Amino acid sequence: MTQPTEIRRVPDTFRPFRVLDAYSCIGGATKGLKHALPGCHVTGVDIQAQPDYCGDVFHQGDAIEFIRAHGHEFDFIHASPPCQGEGAPTKGTNAARNAAIGRTYPRLIVPTRAALEAAGRPYVMENVAGSEVRKDLRLCGEMFGLGVLMHRYFELGGWTTAQPAHPKHRGYVRGWRHGIYREGPYVAAYGEGGGKATVDEIRAAKHIDWSTDHLRLREALPPAYTQWIGAAFLASLAPTLGVAA
Repeated sequence: MTQPTEIRRVPDTFRPFRVLDAYSCIGGATKGLKHALPGCHVTGVDIQAQPDYCGDVFHQGDAIEFIRAHGHEFDFIHASPPCQGEGAPTKGTNAARNAAIGRTYPRLIVPTRAALEAAGRPYVMENVAGSEVRKDLRLCGEMFGLGVLMHRYFELGGWTTAQPAHPKHRGYVRGWRHGIYREGPYVAAYGEGGGKATVDEIRAAKHIDWSTDHLRLREALPPAYTQWIGAAFLASLAPTLGVAA
């Protein structure tokens, strides 16, 4: 889609193309964007310390507040609000169970969107099927030959691209489901036990080799997703940004 040329702003500034990865975790999205946009500078923001973060600069703090204060300083923004407050845990029996034990999750998509729109920069926001994120794109690990399915939806702000074809899955996700254990070409990169993926299996399945933290590996987006998105963004907006495609 694009040539691996170094991304720069217009000639009279010569500064790197600046990307913000909000709710960055260990930087699965960061790594993909760096592959797609060689030479870019990526700042990660997360409420928790992320010693394994793989970008250029990390800021520990509230992602929404950071976008409000600094979002306008970046050329492109990726945001992955935690899905715990958006999908299945907030619905039906899961919601009742969480309420019974006093577990609550913030709903972050709407305020994140407001902050992104106020920043006025092109963005992509990712989340799960049951969330309020706009379903402009749907990506799946099978599109990239990964060992996880991990369907994720992406809202595009200030740019657009076509939905890629969704190939047929090759089989089951390995593990127990509804009392039945199945083998399959994919691993369950969430939770623990019941045949779910080990650290080494998640690293191999998602193509993440810079962390061994089981929880954060489970939460991280496979870099292939944002590598595809970064290339699509560059192809769609390169002429208006004055960068080489």
